[in-house]
Amino acid sequence: MPVAVVTDSTAHLPEGFAERYGITTVPLHVLVDGTSSLDGVEFGPAALADALGQRRIVTTSRPTPAAFAAAYRTALDAGADAVVSIHLSKKLSGTWEAAVLAAQEVGPDLVRVVDSRTIAMGLGFAALEAAEAARRGADVGEVEAVAVAAAGATETFFAVETLEYLRRGGRIGSAAALLGTALAVKPVLEVREGEIQALEKVRTMQRALARLVDLAAEVAGTDEVAVAVHHLASPDRAAQLATRLDERLPVSTGCVVSELGAVVGAHTGPGVVGFVIRKPLRSR
Repeated sequence: MPVAVVTDSTAHLPEGFAERYGITTVPLHVLVDGTSSLDGVEFGPAALADALGQRRIVTTSRPTPAAFAAAYRTALDAGADAVVSIHLSKKLSGTWEAAVLAAQEVGPDLVRVVDSRTIAMGLGFAALEAAEAARRGADVGEVEAVAVAAAGATETFFAVETLEYLRRGGRIGSAAALLGTALAVKPVLEVREGEIQALEKVRTMQRALARLVDLAAEVAGTDEVAVAVHHLASPDRAAQLATRLDERLPVSTGCVVSELGAVVGAHTGPGVVGFVIRKPLRSR
């Protein structure tokens, strides 16, 4: 195992994928009324939806540098020659910074830290591609390059019931939040240049779903793509989007559906639905 791959819990890899690919996942923290829990380990999407429904105060925080350092040392002690650590956009979280601090402690010659400039399965696809490259025997520089390329080959779009949760967490400007909530419109957003940006607004969630399908078709073109659909507390809506994407996209390696974890869900709110498309690396 020459190169180990580490990511964080915002990758939202489908169940069993991290173990299958040998990826270590370091969880972020979810705080409910000040009590901290580990994202995806001690606190999941159902608990989050319940907490938000009760209007409890939900915030999030990055992993500690010590948690990353422990993960790196465990991988190195298990026989890895180096580690590639891939994380959500540094413009959205301090997670990347914590990983960098840990890498400096463990040894910058042993740990490479990648800012994926994205989130959810945009990050997840990068981790999976990196792990596959490591499995093929790529060296640390090659695995790092694959992670960067794979993250750059993804596009992420989603629709939310309201921008209020993103506004509260400071992940989108207050002006965009006001625009999004005006006249009960449903905002359609994208992850671009490492940030969440408002794309447009539609009147209903059904129209938002239709727009998401159109966006996916535009991004995919005639390429063979991989697709992931995400949601929080909205499985029927996610299944509908997945079905429509399967029908619309001409060439797809399949569509996985994964519920968002508590950290990302805390900033989007229940009812969010969206997709990540990963285009072939050769096309970028």
